[in-house]
Amino acid sequence: MGLFSKKKTEYPKIPQGDYVPVLRCSICTGEQVLCVRERGSNKLLELMLIKSPAQLEGFCAANGISQDDIEKVY
Repeated sequence: MGLFSKKKTEYPKIPQGDYVPVLRCSICTGEQVLCVRERGSNKLLELMLIKSPAQLEGFCAANGISQDDIEKVY
């Protein structure tokens, strides 16, 4: 292990229960926040801020879902 090694990014897991992954997007700034929405009450739980498309791909790979399954909410 080198002195200046890059940290491995750990992606959050989708909580157990009836949750759906949602990408909350800002119209003004373009900021994207990855959330999960509870189906019964529509409450959002923020998981992580998406800074690059690679982070979204890493989250999808870690949870075994495709990017097409994630709904965008504005």
